[in-house]
Amino acid sequence: MTLGAGGLVRAVTVAGALPVLLAGCLAPLPQPMVGLNQRLEAAGPARAPSLSGDWLALIVSRGGRDRVELVDLQRQQPVPLPGLERPDAQPLSVAVDGRGERLALVRQLEGRTELVLYRRNLMALQPVPLQPPGVPRRVSLRADGRELAVEVSRQGQWQVDLIAVP
Repeated sequence: MTLGAGGLVRAVTVAGALPVLLAGCLAPLPQPMVGLNQRLEAAGPARAPSLSGDWLALIVSRGGRDRVELVDLQRQQPVPLPGLERPDAQPLSVAVDGRGERLALVRQLEGRTELVLYRRNLMALQPVPLQPPGVPRRVSLRADGRELAVEVSRQGQWQVDLIAVP
């Protein structure tokens, strides 16, 4: 078999790329963060994680009650969220922005499901209206905290709404 000039160039290019391709296959595998995972496990059963920047928001079950927890990953410690929790509210979904300043939350309260935005610097909750009205299920918050993506049920159909956050 003889290679023309174009075939020789392709063969040399493929041979030169082979080490790079193999190195990608031999890259280190993702590793569990054992110490932090043990601390999270000790906090109780958890679900609905949201990871952004150095922040992890999740819903933790403790004492038969679900609550939102925000963890500063740099310090590996939970941070207080005054004004967020209500004993009669059931959190369903949570999302955090990349600075850990804004949390979006879908929760059940007094028989209805609602979407709220929590601002840590103000220690305040703000309801987020859905137009047209619907039942929110899951929420995601953009890393800069300026936009929400919300899974909403309307007349038996699931839709996704994007909502700008001023």
